[in-house]
Amino acid sequence: MRYLLLCLLLASLPAAAQVYTYIDAEGNRVFTDKPRQGNAELIQLAPSNGMHSLISEPPPAVAPPSASALSYQMLRILVPQPDATIRDNAGNLIVTATSEPALHSGHSFRLLLDGQATGESGRSPVFPLENIDRGTHQLAVEIVDAQGRTLERTPNQPLHMLRSSLAQKRLVRPCKQDDYGVRLECPLKDKPAAKQDIPFVPFI
Repeated sequence: MRYLLLCLLLASLPAAAQVYTYIDAEGNRVFTDKPRQGNAELIQLAPSNGMHSLISEPPPAVAPPSASALSYQMLRILVPQPDATIRDNAGNLIVTATSEPALHSGHSFRLLLDGQATGESGRSPVFPLENIDRGTHQLAVEIVDAQGRTLERTPNQPLHMLRSSLAQKRLVRPCKQDDYGVRLECPLKDKPAAKQDIPFVPFI
């Protein structure tokens, strides 16, 4: 029993504390951490064994995705094909692009026509264009981040837009009297004066 009490006492004391023992007036052995004048003896304690803490350490912080993890292996224009010729008198065209992998969060597509952005960037890779001037143009598609910085860009791709001129339209479909002021290629300023009927005068 005394040895059990001694073990419990030693376990509850700090590692640097000292233990004393003595016989009290009733003949019982007493253990204490306070020195006592008289017959108290200092007990030499063996160094305690180290013990690792049972409290688990927090998991390491997960690093944000690197720039290489958000890169793209491929970005290209699907429609129209390079050096395509588009025949549309209104100058309308739909451009479609694709990327591999798919667009990452926070990124968007942007279309460039002759080096200038057309409209706002967005998540859709489909860009409808209207009233493109006749002639040769350069198309390119970019992937940009939330700050508008270019991450990927396709090479410039030539496009040829064919639109009939007003003169060509008048040759294909000549202007009639009622067309002036109605058809774009038949302005009112070009409307010929109406022929006046010459009254019939009987010969006498």
